[in-house]
Amino acid sequence: MTQNFYTVILAAGQGKRMGAEIPKALIPVNGRPMIDHLLDSVVGSGIENEPVVVVGHGADLIKQHLNGRCKFAFQPEQLGTAHALQCALPFIGETGRVLVLYGDHAFVSVKTIKKLIDHCSDSNAPVVLMTVKVDDFNDWRKAFYDFGRIVRDENGLVKKIVEKRDASEADLALTEVNPGYYCFDIAWVKQNIEKIKNQNTQNEYYLTDLIGLAISQGEMVEAVLVDDPREGLGVNTFDQLKLAEDAMVSTG
Repeated sequence: MTQNFYTVILAAGQGKRMGAEIPKALIPVNGRPMIDHLLDSVVGSGIENEPVVVVGHGADLIKQHLNGRCKFAFQPEQLGTAHALQCALPFIGETGRVLVLYGDHAFVSVKTIKKLIDHCSDSNAPVVLMTVKVDDFNDWRKAFYDFGRIVRDENGLVKKIVEKRDASEADLALTEVNPGYYCFDIAWVKQNIEKIKNQNTQNEYYLTDLIGLAISQGEMVEAVLVDDPREGLGVNTFDQLKLAEDAMVSTG
């Protein structure tokens, strides 16, 4: 079944908040670049097609580091996550499913990727996303407070994703969040990605808008829970890097 699956890893970011001279995906977590940990899990999941890594800032450094381990798509301008995926679409097949992951999420496990693959294999939904559920936003979980909130309807289906900047007090009280791990039907995403607009404060094209588009079309959007919330931690600051290292030690 995995021959019908492709993986796109978004790794074009500069990591301005970390002030690093190297691309963010190459910043080490416990002695290894973040993207190495992620690629190990992708390969370990059994996906047969070569991963596609979207590069931009410091592209030559990432290409040199990952030489022979993946294909590369170039994002000439960082115009958002949906734009990054669009840059990668020519490098994957016309049918099947594509998983979208982030190069700064160092410890997505083989188990979690397999869980997403298994769900997508049995689903007709054009969009499946993984969510993280926490009890609160204290201690190491405070990193999730800035994540988009998952709003479900009365049937438990995903109704929308509300970004923190747009969230009401009721939305902010929700503790199911979006770490940004997606599985799209390739034919659907290729037909719809150009419909995404950049009418937001950043003038960027966001993957979360694809979820909203699917819902507006009456399509089902399904969600799969990440078993260990720590796998949803990304790294945008040095404080989050420390959280990531602590989480990796505790998860082995």
